[in-house]
Amino acid sequence: MDRFHQINPFAKRDSHTTASITTYKVLSLLTWLLSVVTTVYYDTHAPTDGKYLGGSIWHQNYHHYSGFTQNAVITSIYFVVMFILQLIYTSHLFSSDATTVNAAASVGSHFILNNLLHFAWVMLFVRSHFVWSEIILIINFFNLSSLYFRHATYTKLIHAGAVSWPLAWTFVAIYWNGAIMVPHQHSLVARIFANVFIWSLLGYGLFFIFLYKDYTMGFALSVLSASLGVAQFFRQIIAFQWIFAFTIMSVLFVATVLVAVPAWTGREDFFGNRREPVGDAERAPLLADN
Repeated sequence: MDRFHQINPFAKRDSHTTASITTYKVLSLLTWLLSVVTTVYYDTHAPTDGKYLGGSIWHQNYHHYSGFTQNAVITSIYFVVMFILQLIYTSHLFSSDATTVNAAASVGSHFILNNLLHFAWVMLFVRSHFVWSEIILIINFFNLSSLYFRHATYTKLIHAGAVSWPLAWTFVAIYWNGAIMVPHQHSLVARIFANVFIWSLLGYGLFFIFLYKDYTMGFALSVLSASLGVAQFFRQIIAFQWIFAFTIMSVLFVATVLVAVPAWTGREDFFGNRREPVGDAERAPLLADN
């Protein structure tokens, strides 16, 4: 068992060797670049290989319209912010502080796998291999969920870039890709299913907001809900889907603010633990003596 723990790259460790940290630095940067370059290229370019008809990411999005179609502008902005947050996370591996480096290295294996799976998803999605791309998303969902629940106490800059924003996107993408994968996505039955399953975005977001006080997850899901709502509104004004999407966005945003403000003002930390005022903390020993 000890031998397996030593060779398992996903095992939780308190410290890392110099060699393993160097490996994380190199692979994190390379796979991040692979993920970014592939996404940016296929944002506007269609694949020219293979026998299957495909298209750019946003061609596929609008050509295979469904109840989970995203707005290209808003989701593209989301990707830009997410990639920047991921780069900020990667910079923690180069910190001079050993604690920061070890914290970043602890999530490194999951981050590298996320980048590789995202690359695989893009390559399959633009080539219209929607079943396989859905499988990739589900695998990544379990990868990032495992990361979230096993490493939920690191700083918010590590958490947002490596965990919450990629996880929020993967959760939404499972529905988006899945709706494209299913035949007859324009039928009444498909629309009804979309009207029902869209509410899982609200439940999923509120779970993390109130149980983990995770405002980064709440904000990420509210942005993606807004993207969904805008796309649905301009496609079909008389419909429930965009109304539901904007309702979900509003509730998530308000809940996010309710959690974020106490953390930003210092009354609570990022994970919802109450901070005792300095004055009370200083007086406590004196009160005990009395």
